[in-house]
Order: sequence, then structure tokens, then C-alpha cells
Amino acid sequence: MGSSKASCSVSLLLLFIVVCFSFECLATKKHADLSTTLIVNASDASSRPIPETLFGIFFEEINHAGAGGLWAELVSNRGFEAGGPNTPSNIDPWSIIGNESLINVETDRTSCFDRNKVALRLEVSCDSKGDNVCPADGVGVYNPGFWGMNIEQGKKYKVVFYVRTTESLNLTVSLTGSNGVGSLASSVITGSALNFSNWTKVETLLVAEATNHNSRLQLTTTNKGVIWLDQVSAMPLDTYKGHGFRTELVEMLAALKPRFIRFPGGCFVEGEWLRNAFRWKASIGPWEERPGHFGDVWMYWTDDGLGYFEFLQLAEDLGALPIWVFNNGVSHNDQVDTSAVLPLVQEALDGIEFARGDPTSNWGSLRAAMGHPEPFDLRYVAVGNEDCGKKNYRGNYLKFYSAIKSTYPDIQIISNCDGSSRPLDHPADMYDYHVYTNANDMFSRANTFDQTSRNGPKAFVSEYAVTGKDAGTGSLLAALAEAGFLIGLEKNSDVVHMASYAPLFVNANDRRWNPDAIVFNSFQLYGTPSYWVQLFFSESSGATLLSTSLQGTSSNSIVASAITFQNSANKQNYIRIKVVNFGTSTVNLKISLDGLENSFQLSGSTRTVLTSANVMDENSFSQPKKVVPIQSLLQNAGKDMNVTVPPRSFTSFDLLKESSNLKMTRSDSSMWSSI
Repeated sequence: MGSSKASCSVSLLLLFIVVCFSFECLATKKHADLSTTLIVNASDASSRPIPETLFGIFFEEINHAGAGGLWAELVSNRGFEAGGPNTPSNIDPWSIIGNESLINVETDRTSCFDRNKVALRLEVSCDSKGDNVCPADGVGVYNPGFWGMNIEQGKKYKVVFYVRTTESLNLTVSLTGSNGVGSLASSVITGSALNFSNWTKVETLLVAEATNHNSRLQLTTTNKGVIWLDQVSAMPLDTYKGHGFRTELVEMLAALKPRFIRFPGGCFVEGEWLRNAFRWKASIGPWEERPGHFGDVWMYWTDDGLGYFEFLQLAEDLGALPIWVFNNGVSHNDQVDTSAVLPLVQEALDGIEFARGDPTSNWGSLRAAMGHPEPFDLRYVAVGNEDCGKKNYRGNYLKFYSAIKSTYPDIQIISNCDGSSRPLDHPADMYDYHVYTNANDMFSRANTFDQTSRNGPKAFVSEYAVTGKDAGTGSLLAALAEAGFLIGLEKNSDVVHMASYAPLFVNANDRRWNPDAIVFNSFQLYGTPSYWVQLFFSESSGATLLSTSLQGTSSNSIVASAITFQNSANKQNYIRIKVVNFGTSTVNLKISLDGLENSFQLSGSTRTVLTSANVMDENSFSQPKKVVPIQSLLQNAGKDMNVTVPPRSFTSFDLLKESSNLKMTRSDSSMWSSI
């Protein structure tokens, strides 16, 4: 019995060792490096041009992207209209300085502006002397801006407001800390009652003596009497090209070299109800005359300082083509019948005339009066947003299409209806394609347009992003899936003519949607991995697409493309090979370039990799560059290269052609380091 037990124990031990060894082998095989060959045909015969417009940006007023973000206005609810037309009304985020025994504050409808009649009335009962003496710092109101104003030492801020009073005026305009302590800059406005008995525009320039990222604007007095205020604005002077845009945010956009900007939405264009849809005519002219409106989809008020004119100006400043999305009589909850849509059709025609009409035309003259006599380069319009399934969309669309083509036959008209899998049942130059999905599905959609008809309207992938748990608030996993999808779009750019990520911006204090490309607060900003992915494609628009094919066992987790382009910074010619490894194993990649006459310069060829230790890693204000592209010299640049591609990574190989006359300098070699 004892001998039998020993034999059985030995057998079990041997079996255990064999099983463990087998599992170890399987595990090793699972994580072993994989091998793949990428063949790039660089001959002219197999190449084709990529549309000049392929990659751009989409701006929607969501997440306080514009109000409290891209638009540099520091004052929130500057015209006191956010509380509605009935007075007295809520003045949030304005607050009162002083108690009820010293000051009474409420809104009334005495403004001098016809389209925004609400003004703020301050009845001051204390005085600089007598029985009821005002505090030394005075009483009045303050505005914290959009979660605190960023005031920086040495910078200049222009404060503009309208005021009238029953008594002589002694009003202090100041920038202070969030609790009102610590003056950063101040100016005193004085004058007799006669000077301010009617509404008077006041401008003053404040120069900050210190820095505070959480500041507020105060208007205070120590004089008894009644003061009315309206349209209070505070803007930094150092806006992008002097046009009112927050400089560092626009610079993030400029780095992408966008060929177009789609604006202003999105659902922001539609509204939950038509009464709250964006109307371009209400967003132009002097800023103090714009009524503003409540965006009921994303649930916040905008003063519409960032209006139709400003979007056109932004496109011009970026060297991008504007794509105007207008409401077609359809919101989320109500619609205009096709028989009654003609006034909206005329509104769209007027909008086109405003953008590109002669400066002597009815609407073109208003553009000229705003400082831009030359027409804007408006070539594209989109009839609505995500409205294809709505009852009246097709009927309304045809009214817009017919009227616009009759008046502006060169305008390219974009339909909301997806034509990627079946032909449209109505005329269009382009069609919208939107996709929000998980990471695996997004990566698999690299082949979406492979079977799409090459005839008929072209695709505009105007909104795409990985969402849900895969995305977090901007993960590497999401970015890699999107990179794979974009490579598919690039390779299908004979039918896909435009693509843009969504959403573009998020103010970290008001996340209405996750994820987003660029995150900011009053003084900080960073790009998510999805932003950095777009930078890999910044040279693709107008480049030449080369034919590529993958061979090997890991082809299901690898996608790749290749282009030739001239670097816009140093004017040298490159081949850029982009490879996404969506798998969990390192890939040994052999790259073979056929049909190429010249060789490459080792000194100017680079490798750029976007990856991280964990696929769910994100950037943050504390670690803004945790997941960013890392560039290095490519030591073995040539027609045949053996390279390694890390797991869960996006890699770009930029090969500098030998025929280039100029040597690449160190500053030329990195398009990433200055961002």
C-alpha cells in the first residue's frame, strides 16, 4: 500500500509539472513578439492625391467651449439677460457687495438696447459721510467670470460698460482676489450727474499688478444715489490676432493645421426647442446689441459674443475653410412644416450673403461695417445636424438646396443623411457621417468606407470619438482606436473628403460630454491623447497617398498608411508611414518601400511614438504630458527597415528624402516639442 501511494504521488507531480509547463508555453506564446511586413509602393502610378480638406476641426458651443473658453470675454452674463426678460430677475453669477441696509440691487427693463432691455439697478443708501457711511471699500456688485478670472501680472485688460445715474458718479472698477481682498488693478470713474444722466459708454484699461488665477471684477461706490449698469465686459488685450480669441487655445488648434472648421454645432444649432436654437442674425453687430440666448441642449446661457462673424474670422485666422451649419426648421422636439419653411430659407441665403456678399450688398455691408469688407471664403454649408430621421427634414432640405443652388451654384451643400452604405434619395454634394462608439468597434471601422460607392456625394465624417468606459475622460485606448479609424479614412480619401473629432473643447468646470480633445480652465490647458493623434495627420491634407499592404500574423491588430508630403515648416519632402498597433504584443515590422528612386537622409528621419504604460492612462492638469508623442531620430532609415512597434501604440516614421537640399535642424525635427 505504501509503495503504491508513493508511485501515485510521483505520477501526480509529473502531471502537475507538465501542465504548468504547457500553460507557461501558452502564456509565452500569447505575449510573444509578432512579425508583420508592410509593403509601401511609392511609385507615382500607385499613388493618388489626398483632398486638401481632409482633416479639420469641429467647434460646438458645449462644455463652455466658447463662453468661458475660446472667447476671451471674462464676464459671465455681461448684459444681465440670463435671468430672462421678466424683471426683477436672477443675476447669477453676479453677487452683491454690501448688505440690504447699504444697497438694494435688482434688474429692470430700462436698458438703451432694443434687443436686450434688461439692466441692473443699484440703489445705494449709504454715503461717504453722514449717519449711514459706506464701508471703506464701497458697495456694489462683482462678477467671478467663468469659475474665476485669470488675471496675470503685467497684462492689460479692457473694461467696457454702460452706466447712468441720478447723482454724481464715483465708481471704482477693480480686479481683486476671489474674496474681494487684494487689489490687482483698479480705476476710478468720476463725473457729474449731468454727464451720466443718460446711458453712457465707459472704457477703462486696467494693468494687473499681480497674478491671481481666481479673480473677480468689482464695480463699487461710496456715494449715495441710484446707478444703472449694463453690458459689462472685461477682455484681455492679448487675444489671438486681436480678434477676441483666447490665444493659447487657438494656438492648440493652429498646431493641427486644420483645413476647415465646422461651426457652431452640433445640437447647439438645433436646440431642444426651436425658440432656443442658434440664430445667426442675433449674433452679429456690436456685441452690446446682441441679445444672447439660452442653449437648452447643453443648459447654459451664452451672450453670443462668439457669433457668426467671429466664427468666420476664426476660420480665416486659422487658414481654414468655414463650414456653416444652420438650422433647417428642425429641433429635438418641434419642427417647421415644409410649407412654412421659406423664412428660414431666406435667413440662410442672407447668412451666405453676409459671409461672402459684396460690401455694398444688404448683408455684406453689415459685415463690412464690422471691419471685414473683403468677403469670407465660405464654400460649404450644412443643412441641419443629425436631422435625417425627422419627419420634415427631407422636404425642408430640398427647399434649402434648391434656393441655395439657384443663388450660389458653387456652394457645396451637406446633407445630414448617411450615404455610406446606400445611395441618398436627394441631391447633395456631401453627406454627414457621425460615429460615437467603443474602442474595439471604432478600430474595426477602419474599413467602413472600403465598399462605399466612389460615385456620387462624398463623405464628411464630421463627428467621431470613442465614448463610454473605454474613453474615460480621454484615454490612450480611445485615441489608438480613433487613430486606426483615421488611417482608414485617409486610405479611403477618394470618397471621404473631410473628417473632424468631437467635441473639441471642455472647460473642466462644466463637463457636459466625455471625452474631449482639449481640456482647460481659466489658466491651464492640455491635450488629451485624442488631440495628439490628430497631430499625426496634420500633414495629410493635400498630401499624396501611397499604396500599402500588410502581410503577417498580426494584421488584425495593425493598420497602416503612407503618404508623401512637403513639410510646411522646412519645405523638405518626406514619406510618412503611420502604424497603429492595437494589440497587446510587440510587433517586429519589416517595412519595404518599392518604386522609390531616391534614398533617405539618416540625419533628418525620425520616429514618433504615442503610447504609455497603461492603455487607460490619461493626461491631466497635474500631468499634462503623461501621454504625448515622443520623437527620436530613426537610425536605420532606408528602403528596407526592420523596426519594432510597441503594443498599444501609434507610431509615425518620417523619412526625409535624399533629394532635399536642406539639412534638417534640431528645431525643424520636432513638430511636437513646442506645443
